[in-house]
Amino acid sequence: MSGEKTMKQLQQEVDTYIGQFKEGYFQPMEMMARLTEELGELSREVMHEYGPKKKKSSEAENSIEEEMGDVLFVLICMANSMDIDLADAHDRVIDKFNNRDQNRWTRKDEQK
Repeated sequence: MSGEKTMKQLQQEVDTYIGQFKEGYFQPMEMMARLTEELGELSREVMHEYGPKKKKSSEAENSIEEEMGDVLFVLICMANSMDIDLADAHDRVIDKFNNRDQNRWTRKDEQK
């Protein structure tokens, strides 16, 4: 695969892919259902990898990485269809956490 990509590049890449089809992006509720489906598949892979319930021999060999990629793709589709810049959304969330939760957790650089 190619090197590091910015969120803007990821969003553009998905938009270029979706743009080649007449159907375009699905409606938000359809994408919400797809996102829920993909999160379920990711949950199942995490459970198989880290939980007590191991995969059946008849089950497909998917990976956590692959399922995270599916979740990311659907999330980007949803953001693109709503004209949401995910890099801006990320910056706002990090700012919120840096302010709201600045004293919530024990920092590694704090003395004991």
